[in-house]
Amino acid sequence: MARKTVNTEEHLRTVLGTWVEPHLGLTLAEAGAIESVVAAPGGTIVRIVLGFPVGGYREELAAALGAHARHAGIEQPFGVELRANIPAFVADPRLQPLPGVANVIAVASGKGGVGKSTVAVNLALALAAQGARVGMLDADIFGPSLPRMLGVAGAQPKMADGTHLEPPRGHGLPVMSIGFLVDPDQPMVWRGPMVTQALTQMLSGTHWGPLDYLVVDMPPGTGDVQLTLTQRVPVSGAVIVTTPQEIALLDARKGLQMFRKVNVPVLGIVENMGVHVCPACGHQSHVFDAGGGADLARRYETTLLGQLPLDGRIRERADAGQPTVVADPDGPVAATFHAIARRVAARLALGARGGAAQGPVISVEDD
Repeated sequence: MARKTVNTEEHLRTVLGTWVEPHLGLTLAEAGAIESVVAAPGGTIVRIVLGFPVGGYREELAAALGAHARHAGIEQPFGVELRANIPAFVADPRLQPLPGVANVIAVASGKGGVGKSTVAVNLALALAAQGARVGMLDADIFGPSLPRMLGVAGAQPKMADGTHLEPPRGHGLPVMSIGFLVDPDQPMVWRGPMVTQALTQMLSGTHWGPLDYLVVDMPPGTGDVQLTLTQRVPVSGAVIVTTPQEIALLDARKGLQMFRKVNVPVLGIVENMGVHVCPACGHQSHVFDAGGGADLARRYETTLLGQLPLDGRIRERADAGQPTVVADPDGPVAATFHAIARRVAARLALGARGGAAQGPVISVEDD
């Protein structure tokens, strides 16, 4: 009786297909991520395609796949080629996407002072550093901060084609803010309709170019800007930023519930200012309590995307127009931002894979 020949490449593909990608929570086979396994002169090559930015991830992935293969009895080494194919996720198909923008990420908080803008800027820069095309919109009309944080304060948008503005670029990111268009020392004494009109004009009147992600720094609360954005743009998902103390968590719950009510998926929670490490002695203290972000994520069945420390350098760098991800790219805080960014992008990829959900019509209730 003839002995059956084992196809080495096909066997390797089957084995690797059982490995669970930690950001997606799916096996590579379930995610359809193995593009090919082919024999090459220098050895077998495994080509992997993932739906989120993969810059800086190849070595980690190759090591994990190698260990997985050896555990299954495959000793022959293989190379890994990795690329990203970032899909567009339209949470509400009734809304018209922004031209050239695949995904819109709203970074929000229930109250001010929790570091939302700092998280938004570093999230965007981390996505860009991982290979994505990223832009930023400053939707905080009354307190625009992105021009300063991205080092482009005083810049002026230019007319691109007679109808659209070409946004200034901060650390490579196209960014639009009302802060470019008004005197920074003058207060914005505007009623709601003026605010929503300004936001609409910045959204539709900016030449964003092809983007994988538009990160929107939202104002605190659950008012006109939030409703305008979710009514006119298919927001792909929201990231909720909070500090661990109860008073911040109370407002964060409202923000989280608001996005769910208007059919915007909540991608997860970022807990900011969680622990302070004394630079002199290394003592750790939880100035704003501990574990609140994790408790909130469990209660509302979402993901804790990451926990950031209370570190004065994060604030100092943002104030100086050099956010942590670019000022200290190899440091531990930047690593946390990169992990948060990858989790956010992976959850959007899962949403795109699952398809858009038809949600209820947005309505405003008195209670």
